[in-house]
Amino acid sequence: MFLPVTGHGASEEEDGHMGRRSTVLRTAGLTLAALLVLAAAAAGWAYWHLNSNITSVDIDNALGDNRPPKPVATPSVPAPALPGGALNILVLGSDSRGGAENQRLGGGDSSGARSDTAMVVHLDAGRTSATVVSIPRDTLVTRPSCPRRSGGSTAVSYNSMFNSAYAVGGPVCAVKTVESITDVRMDHYIEIDFSGFAKLVDAVGGVTVTTDEDIADDDSHLRLKAGTHHLDGTQALALARTRHGIGDGSDLGRIGLQQKLVKALLDQIAAQRLLTDPAKLYRVADAVTAGLTTDTGLDSLGELTRLGQSLQGLSASEVRTVTMPVVRAPSDPNRVVAEEPEARELWESLR
Repeated sequence: MFLPVTGHGASEEEDGHMGRRSTVLRTAGLTLAALLVLAAAAAGWAYWHLNSNITSVDIDNALGDNRPPKPVATPSVPAPALPGGALNILVLGSDSRGGAENQRLGGGDSSGARSDTAMVVHLDAGRTSATVVSIPRDTLVTRPSCPRRSGGSTAVSYNSMFNSAYAVGGPVCAVKTVESITDVRMDHYIEIDFSGFAKLVDAVGGVTVTTDEDIADDDSHLRLKAGTHHLDGTQALALARTRHGIGDGSDLGRIGLQQKLVKALLDQIAAQRLLTDPAKLYRVADAVTAGLTTDTGLDSLGELTRLGQSLQGLSASEVRTVTMPVVRAPSDPNRVVAEEPEARELWESLR
């Protein structure tokens, strides 16, 4: 005769609890797996999206070897985990007419674009200090022969405005012209248009600048009283474009405002603590890459990230802003030419 065994097996009620618990665990596991897949897909999409924002130009291939030499690296020094050598980057702000957003912000409705702002950014070895040299767009230069995208080359042009190089031959001609007048090799090229600059300023929460005089410029539509102001992206862009409402109305006055903006933007980015806020980091990265054109050496998110990481020790207080020394052009009081030997000595200090 067999007797029922008690106290060793699970009851029907316990079996039910275990079944429900197993179902919950399986559901939680599937949900977590799905979330991980979605997160990975979102991260992949974000990386692809930021990469696809960037437009690139193969400047090295277009210009070949007829350029100022690259600085010679110091031998016997182990290669650092991040790049740390001296670097020269041509940074242009273009008044691109492409797209409704650029037109709304003042790019106009005609085709083409000009280099509205030109700065040579020199990073010292170690990347803890930098010099930003502004080149007035009204500077008369000898524009060298530049390769055309459609084939052939442009003719050499004498006593041409500096910003005509971009209008005639795009980034390649802009780089070649800068190298021609400075005898300094540009290691990289970065261009940002109106829309990209405004989005970047908005993404970091605006910038705070102090103006020394009232500004009233009908062209940039900016009205500011002298004093300290916190500007959004549209206002900051208008300040960068202002020239007729300050000083003598020349490009030199505008350059002073642009240099204030550079310092203010560096301070604001440093205050963001982006590495602790992934959502804000993405918004800033999206803004930085929107409207961005680079040389092929900086045309991926990974390359831009490495450049940014190499600048972690650079503070706004260690960034010196200067303007290429110029004097009024004898042939045209509305234009300037490089003042020598001061301009040559400045460029020599950046080689």
